[in-house]
Amino acid sequence: MLPHKVAMFQHNSVNRHMDATIRFSIIDRQLVYMPAEPLVCKYELQLATPDDIHAVEASVLWYTEGKGGEDMAVHFFERRVREDVLDKDLRRPHRFETTLPNSPLSYFGAIVRICWCARLRVFLRNGEASVEQIPFQLGDVPRQRIRERSPVAKDVFSRMPANPQ
Repeated sequence: MLPHKVAMFQHNSVNRHMDATIRFSIIDRQLVYMPAEPLVCKYELQLATPDDIHAVEASVLWYTEGKGGEDMAVHFFERRVREDVLDKDLRRPHRFETTLPNSPLSYFGAIVRICWCARLRVFLRNGEASVEQIPFQLGDVPRQRIRERSPVAKDVFSRMPANPQ
């Protein structure tokens, strides 16, 4: 199971581990994104020197939680190292953008959940690393209601014939 460091629909993530400040956010944050919409994120790293950072990985991915095996797939991935940047300073603000896919849509069922997030991983030269992620919802699939938990629904369903004609 993947850790959730950021509350659902939080607009900004700030990590103060590793003697650093990591500012990571989704620009124009929405409650629900639809397929084919753009998702734009930005991040800024505040460290003592640019030499402290070994690499930064930004991604947009989905994963499952619940019963059974857990799946994960990466929709967007970008790895930046000092050699990729003209002034060799990965601390500067950076944006990344992707067009969201048609599927899988976010799903919050009783047995399984499909969760989407934007993720930022920062690797320092001393071997330390930090992961920040911001969950978001792709699509507008209604959340599944659990009928068995409702005493009224349980009573109604228990009186229904097994094979209605």
